[in-house]
Amino acid sequence: MPGIYIHIPFCISKCRYCDFTSYPGKIGFAEAYMACVYKEMKLRAKDLSGRTFDTVYFGGGTPSVIDAKLIAGCMNRLRECYSLAEGAEVTIELNPGTVDAEKIGAYKRAGVNRFSIGLQTAIDAQLEELGRVHTAADFLHACDLIGDANKSADIMIGLKDQTAEDVKKSIDLALQGGVSHISMYALTPEDGTPIYTDYLNGELPDGDAVAALYDGARRYLAERGFARYEVSNFAKPGFESRHNLNYWRRGEYIGFGVDASSFMGGRRFTNTRDLDEYIKCILSNYYPVVADEPIGEEEAKFETVMLALRTANGIDLAAYRARFGSDFVSDFAAPLKKNADYLEYTGSAVRIKEDYLYVQNTIIIDFLG
Repeated sequence: MPGIYIHIPFCISKCRYCDFTSYPGKIGFAEAYMACVYKEMKLRAKDLSGRTFDTVYFGGGTPSVIDAKLIAGCMNRLRECYSLAEGAEVTIELNPGTVDAEKIGAYKRAGVNRFSIGLQTAIDAQLEELGRVHTAADFLHACDLIGDANKSADIMIGLKDQTAEDVKKSIDLALQGGVSHISMYALTPEDGTPIYTDYLNGELPDGDAVAALYDGARRYLAERGFARYEVSNFAKPGFESRHNLNYWRRGEYIGFGVDASSFMGGRRFTNTRDLDEYIKCILSNYYPVVADEPIGEEEAKFETVMLALRTANGIDLAAYRARFGSDFVSDFAAPLKKNADYLEYTGSAVRIKEDYLYVQNTIIIDFLG
């Protein structure tokens, strides 16, 4: 079933590594912006009628920085306009420094049943270096407020002066908070972000050092009952993110808000990232789309392969044949032969061997025709 993504582009301040569309200091626009998001949902309702959505994801930015009543209003509008599956997964990203008991209670009453918490690191000095507005203690406090609900934590590797012991401490803190899912991402110094200067100055660990941190963390998580189901995601059995899995399975999804992307009916389209332009379009009853293209058969095949090879399960051969009417092994004979040492066949699937999954990009590029 398809999913829904809502982009909340507001935050207290922009982290030094952040290249996402977010607007620090513009929280005063939140109510007007969310009214436009509600209207965008209504505008698209007719085109999307007949679909049932299995996941809802509030991302950002920092969704937890706006008034919780706006999140509740968004859920009300979603239920008015769309059919949500029974037991749909509803996730909100939150910064531990921006929540209190009242907000958490409001989220739960609105139907949020999964909380994605931006920990990043358990080392307070590293949090300060990243420009985060919370401490490790704030993370534990947020987890305590959330209680027994489904919790996930984000952890970053490849930070300045980060050690393997630092990463273990971050994992231990997440487990202390009761999380059942961990997303572990390597810091990517994007051009134009403040942390890019650190990269140019050689102050960040190189690729080999980051890979070593990752491998150590993967083993540490496995010992604690967390299975890797995608290159950057680890979960206890049954706690895999349905939102993430839908994306890696190349499922359909609709995005609302600035810079939100969608994949529906064989087309990929993206909203403007300009806040003023977005509001003007919605108020004028126009879709705020700035890019819209159909996905052809060959591109669809590559996307399917690219996304599936990021996962531990790999390419489901029967599903590929059912979707495209052709044989995966025949379609990609040359790249399969070139990368034979890094791939394995399970009978029903082809996947990247466990020890090579972290460097999957260098393998997947060969599948691009």
